Amino acid sequence: MNSTAPERPRAVLLAVQRAGVEDGDFASSLDELARLAKTLGFEVVARVTQRRARLDPGVVTGAGKLRELAGWTGGPGVAPAGPPASKRRRARRDDEAETEEEREDDASEEEAPHEAQPRASLILVDHELTPTQARNLERATDAEVLDRTAVILAIFQRHARSREARLQVEIARLSYIAPRLRETGAGGDRQGGGIGGRGAGESASELDRRKVRDRIALLRTELASIERESSTRRKRRGGQKTVALVGYTNAGKSSWMRALTGSGVLVEDKLFATLGTTVRALQPEGATRVLVSDTVGFIKHLPHDLVASFRSTLDEARDCDLLVHMVDASDPACDAQIAVTREVLGSIGATGGETWMVMNKADRLDAAARERIRAAWPEARLLSAKRPEDVASFREALVAFFERDMEEAELLVPYALQRLVAKAHERGHVLDQAHDAQGTRLRLRATPEVWEQLREALRAG
Repeated sequence: MNSTAPERPRAVLLAVQRAGVEDGDFASSLDELARLAKTLGFEVVARVTQRRARLDPGVVTGAGKLRELAGWTGGPGVAPAGPPASKRRRARRDDEAETEEEREDDASEEEAPHEAQPRASLILVDHELTPTQARNLERATDAEVLDRTAVILAIFQRHARSREARLQVEIARLSYIAPRLRETGAGGDRQGGGIGGRGAGESASELDRRKVRDRIALLRTELASIERESSTRRKRRGGQKTVALVGYTNAGKSSWMRALTGSGVLVEDKLFATLGTTVRALQPEGATRVLVSDTVGFIKHLPHDLVASFRSTLDEARDCDLLVHMVDASDPACDAQIAVTREVLGSIGATGGETWMVMNKADRLDAAARERIRAAWPEARLLSAKRPEDVASFREALVAFFERDMEEAELLVPYALQRLVAKAHERGHVLDQAHDAQGTRLRLRATPEVWEQLREALRAG
């Protein structure tokens, strides 16, 4: 029995380094695209890059690089001019070109430098493509073409588990494909009408777009209902203290969520392993109950439709008492990732409250790297979710933050108002409790708001 793992589909990365883009930023973006490809299950076999002032409006790159790209996929290396030919004309053209291709193969082996290697079936482009560019690349390479937005949407679609996340991803996906719908096959442009069919003067592509718009409207209605439920849950938590973990994808938010709360949230070394929002109580609980939220990760060039669709999910970050910005300190591109996270947080209005920065994965850094991080980000906490001492110290810092305004005093509760004893235990931290002839004496630590409520209840009682 053959137990060999199935071979992964092969992909080629394509990117153009435009004017004004630094070499480091360009390399980092391409490395990130490779990680996205790995998350989707593809094996990256090559990277085709070129320096240009701007993307070619037809096929992204120049003619020479297009031929190099086609060498990895087995395509012709040239985008046919004009609209796609019908199947019959295309077959006749291929037959006529056979003998010419054989002569070219004999004359120049460098035209197909990768013939001995297995061909790639997918091209991932580190830019957002127009429908024309994507179509021309596919025709020139005989491979499926996905731009950066399509890759991110594919990963989101694969990892969406909750109903809310699936709705959000489908809305973003349909918003992406709607302007890219085109006619397929002969006769697609003929107009027609009829009950349940196309409207008068409506082509097939227009019918498809109308169906997509109707589907998006339906999904948004359903999502709005779920968002109202989420908003109601947030309002119920209004009296409790909340911490939101935010940051670049794969920065370690879920690892910290598990370490701080003991919850069984998914922890994987993959991009966008977490899409929904998980809320759990900080463990062990102290005088103040603190709720910790794990949110969806960010990424460079995060599609606007995804940001819009996940706005309700990101509301946890906007409405929290403390924002904890998680950063993968071991990533060479962490500075750029910090800028991306801050940009997204600014777009949703989550920049006005208290924010802490945690440079995570400190266990992967040597002494020199740690000193560099401390010098560049002196206000940040350099920690690792894998070190118990770091988790304990960070938890103590969180508790101290929420208990910084607490007052400690003695409270005498008459026996006729014993319900207030339960309230004191619920809303504050009872350090000592004793009973005498007058009632129950509590040594209590609580916020000024709780003290005011208890004293008001004693006066009214």
